[in-house]
Amino acid sequence: MTPKTDALLARLLALTPAERAELVRALRPAEQREFVERWWFWAHRGQLAPPGDWHVWLIRAGRGFGKTRAGAEWVSALARAHPDARIALVGATLDEARRVMVLGESGLVRVARQGEAPAWRASHNEVHFASGAIAQLYSAEAPESLRGPEHHFAWADELGKWRGEAAWDNLLLGLRLGERPRALVTTTPRPTALMRRLLAMPGLVETHGATRDNPHLPRSFVEAAERLYAGTALGRQELAGELVEDLAGALWTRAGIEACRVAAAPGVKRVVIGVDPPGSAGGDACGIVVAALGEDGRGYVLADASVAGLAPEGWARAVATATARFRADRVVAEKNHGGEMVGAVLRAASHRLPLQLVHASHGKHVRAEPVSMLYGEGKVAHVGRFEALEDQMCAFTAEGYAGRGSPDRADALVWALTALLLRRGGEAGVRRV
Repeated sequence: MTPKTDALLARLLALTPAERAELVRALRPAEQREFVERWWFWAHRGQLAPPGDWHVWLIRAGRGFGKTRAGAEWVSALARAHPDARIALVGATLDEARRVMVLGESGLVRVARQGEAPAWRASHNEVHFASGAIAQLYSAEAPESLRGPEHHFAWADELGKWRGEAAWDNLLLGLRLGERPRALVTTTPRPTALMRRLLAMPGLVETHGATRDNPHLPRSFVEAAERLYAGTALGRQELAGELVEDLAGALWTRAGIEACRVAAAPGVKRVVIGVDPPGSAGGDACGIVVAALGEDGRGYVLADASVAGLAPEGWARAVATATARFRADRVVAEKNHGGEMVGAVLRAASHRLPLQLVHASHGKHVRAEPVSMLYGEGKVAHVGRFEALEDQMCAFTAEGYAGRGSPDRADALVWALTALLLRRGGEAGVRRV
C-alpha cells in the first residue's frame, strides 16, 4: 500500500460515518475496492487479533459486535499466509456453519478479496482458498467427526450454543499441525459448563465487548435494542456479552434444574398440560407445557410445546395436538386475559378437550414459589432439555419476573405442576408414555 493510499484511508477514518459514505461513493471503483479490502484499517479494535503467542483467542461479545467478520478475516489472513494450512470451521450445527461462517453476509465467501474468492464445495463441506489452504466444516452435534482429523488452525463459532464438551475436546486434541496451532472462538456467552471451562482455561486471550462497541452499526439500531433490553438478563447476555449466571434471589437455579434432569420418565399415572394463552394475537408466545405424575410420585416435565406468533385458532390447535400426542387427562388453561374466549377457542379446536379453566388471583411469581419448592425437594424432574422454558424459570425471583416479555412457558409449567402435585384430584391407572 502506497503512502498516498495510507493518507487517503486515514482521512476517511477521521470523517463522520455520513461524510465517509459520501466520499467513498465518489471514489473510483478501484479506490473503493482498496478501502473495503484494507479491512484492518477500519475494523474496530475488538476485531483485530491480539499480539503474543496465544493458543486460544476468545471473542465474547454481544450481537452485532462484528464477531463473524473478525473470524472470517482472521481465517482468510491465515489461509493467505499458509498455503498448506488445514483449518477447522466448527459451528453449533453444520447448517449454521455453512450459512454463517461460509456463505453469510460476513462469512468467508463475502469477505474475500478480489481474485481470492474461495471455492465452496458443498458435497464435501469444504472451503478451498485461492492459496491452496483448505477449511473443513464440522458440527458440534457430531463430536466424533473431529476425532482423528488434524488442523493448523480452528475457528469455533457460537460455542455458547454447543451441547456437551466432546466436540471442543476433540477439536483441541486435533489442533497439532505446524509450529503455532491456534484457535479462535467467537460467541455470545451462555452459562454452560463448557463456557465456564473455557473462561478458566490457562493462557486464554479474551476480547470482551458489547453491541454498542461496533461503530459501524446504525445508532438507531443500537439505541432501539438498548431501549428494549437494557437492564434485563437477556440484554446483559445478548447486548453486553456478559456471562449471566443465576440471578440473586432466583426461584430456580440452572444447577438445580440440571440436577433434576433425567433421560426418561417411569410409568405415569396422570398427564396434565398447562396453558398460558397470549394476551394478544401475534404477541407473546402461548405457553404449552406437558407434565406427568409418575408412578413414583414425582412430577415429570415431558415437553415444552409452546408456540409464538399464532392467532387463537393456531395456538388452540397446538394445544389439541399436544393433548392427543400425550393422551393428557387434563388441560389447565388460564383465562385471565381472554375470559370465556379462551375456553371457546380451545373447545373449537377439539370438543373432546379435557379442559379446566382457571383464574389467577395472585401474581405469577407468587404462584411460582410453591412449585419451585417442589424442585428443591426433589419432587420434579425434566425429561430432556427445554432451554427457552428453563431460561424463563431462572428469571423468576421472589420479587417478580426479571426476564424479557411474558414468562408464558414458565407460567404454563406452574399451572401443570400445581394441578399435578399441589391440587391433585383422582388418579388414573398407571400407563406408559
